[in-house]
Amino acid sequence: MDRKEFLSLLGISAAAFTLAQCVQGCSKGNSSNSSAPSVDFTLNLNDTSNNALKTSGGYIYNNGVIVAKTAAGTYIAVSQACTHQGVSVVYTGASGFYCQAHGSSFSSNGAVTGGPASSNLKVYNTTLNGSNLRVYG
Repeated sequence: MDRKEFLSLLGISAAAFTLAQCVQGCSKGNSSNSSAPSVDFTLNLNDTSNNALKTSGGYIYNNGVIVAKTAAGTYIAVSQACTHQGVSVVYTGASGFYCQAHGSSFSSNGAVTGGPASSNLKVYNTTLNGSNLRVYG
């Protein structure tokens, strides 16, 4: 093998390695959020930091979860991180959740309604007891 062949093979090997790393990184970005950690916390709705939850369409972030108040007056909670690349989603009311970074959309029950995300948001249970809202799951 001469020097030219060696350098050619070296370049091809480096390109193949780089491509493999890029593909692996992209597949991690689309991973399912089923491994999202379990949570169990309680929000006092009378606390001023939770004022957004007193209004339909309002939402807050807490412990990696987005908690929102629906137009029907119920509370919903899903994982805060978009399953595409982990950017925080926002609550958009009747249409559900939206990632402003790349346009992924999710229904109110966390199901993907538009990509590039390919897996659902983790949904958490909510229970209201007086002015205390428990989020768990």
